[in-house]
Amino acid sequence: MYLFRRPDYRSDATEFINALKKQNPELEAQQRHGRSLLWDREQDPEIRAQYEAGRVAQKPYVYGTNAD
Repeated sequence: MYLFRRPDYRSDATEFINALKKQNPELEAQQRHGRSLLWDREQDPEIRAQYEAGRVAQKPYVYGTNAD
């Protein structure tokens, strides 16, 4: 136990978000649903394999000039 411990700092943004979540309890579920629409998707292995096959190796020094 600390004798001179200060209270934990909470920024105005954190306080605002906490108050918003308290006013609207289903907000986090709505955020997760919105995320699932865009990001949480099954990946197609065939498309992923095509993407990996089409990669081009990077040159060792990318900022150099083409002295070919």
